[in-house]
Amino acid sequence: MVANQRLICLSADLIDGGAGVRFTVPGGESEEPAFAVRFRGRVAAYLNRCGHVPVELDWQPNEFFDDSKLYLICATHGALYSPHDGRCLGGRCNGRGLTPLAIEERDGAIYYTPSEQEA
Repeated sequence: MVANQRLICLSADLIDGGAGVRFTVPGGESEEPAFAVRFRGRVAAYLNRCGHVPVELDWQPNEFFDDSKLYLICATHGALYSPHDGRCLGGRCNGRGLTPLAIEERDGAIYYTPSEQEA
């Protein structure tokens, strides 16, 4: 295990297309909200910040997917993002995607690795 990795949750906590897990990451002068989700078997994590304006995406606590369970959606603006890579797919994000975070799944758990600037 890398010394600065942080346990986010157990792998079983993330169900494909289901609720995400919120966590925080170092940012500027305070912690920033982030989330992890599972989509088509793969885990991805992003800053919890819409590409349009810096508001959190979840429409209910830990709920990031739209009704189809195919897209991440901003509850405030309806912007749609790819769960696979955070790319803007439509709506007010105007081509600005989500900020991805380094995440790793191993040994039945999900870990976050801070960037060199955060470490």
